Amino acid sequence: MRTLLAVVLTSLFFSCGSHLPIQGNDSENPSVLAADTLLKFAAKPEAGFNFEYLVYLPKGLQSEVTNHLLVETTNTGLNDTLSYHEKGARYAASVSSVGNFASKKLQIPLLVPIFPRSQTNWAYYTHALDRDVLLTNEVDIKRLDLQLLAMVEDAKKQLRSKGYKLEDKFFMTGFSASGTFANRFTLLHPEKVKAAAMGGINGIATLPVADLAGEPLYYPLGIADLQEITGKPVNLEAFRKLPQLLYMGELDDNDAVAFDDAYSEEEREVVYRLMGKQLVPERWELVKKVYLQNKVQADFRIYPDIGHGTDLRINNEVVEFFRQHTN
Repeated sequence: MRTLLAVVLTSLFFSCGSHLPIQGNDSENPSVLAADTLLKFAAKPEAGFNFEYLVYLPKGLQSEVTNHLLVETTNTGLNDTLSYHEKGARYAASVSSVGNFASKKLQIPLLVPIFPRSQTNWAYYTHALDRDVLLTNEVDIKRLDLQLLAMVEDAKKQLRSKGYKLEDKFFMTGFSASGTFANRFTLLHPEKVKAAAMGGINGIATLPVADLAGEPLYYPLGIADLQEITGKPVNLEAFRKLPQLLYMGELDDNDAVAFDDAYSEEEREVVYRLMGKQLVPERWELVKKVYLQNKVQADFRIYPDIGHGTDLRINNEVVEFFRQHTN
């Protein structure tokens, strides 16, 4: 999405080792992690993922407690070098993101994949899991949703081997492009996710219906052709039961629908005509209505006096949302 986020991240990037070992635990309580730790794991094409990923372990993480892994994908802008995207992923994982905030507060591990987003092949909006990405046969970025699932499974094995206990299902969060990725991912794999919180998503979420007003909705607007694309039916029963928090700032006017890297001209025309040009409240209320009519367990929130971003109140409410679903 066209935001100042990439500029801010660029100015705040930091460097660290390629693999930081787990720090020593508290001498008085060896089951409690004594210092924040960032781990980097190699790509494993043979295991189903073509890119490296990071796992942030917050100070206070307890090995004797069974936790949920939290996942937030990257949103680092356009660049053709993986090192650029790795810097952004490191910053998001260990310094500042909704996921990092929640990880610290809940004292649970956070996984951040180092997914690329090419400036040369700009139409592939990998960080938002757009239609071009889901349809591509380019080996490296093919089915990034399945690659992320493979990373999650690998991370669970890695952390369990280090003595950490993890639930099978995981939490997912994101804001802006990573929020859009989370929303689309949860519709593709609702049975894998325990709860999901997504913000700043253009006043639109993928609708869990095949048509609207008698007009077919193709991915990512709806699910009309998802079975054809993925080879499996959409698990609507699991999606309806999945606890979701979707939120927007009342003043948010960052609309990815207006840009060709995020939506095609055909998709843009359908959104504007059937859902509206105004993000909040017009488009947001339409999406909310469709979700509620289809009995999706989703909580839609609008925050006054805030644009395309989050504040302490929003971050804390995301934390409380996940805390409510830890059992």
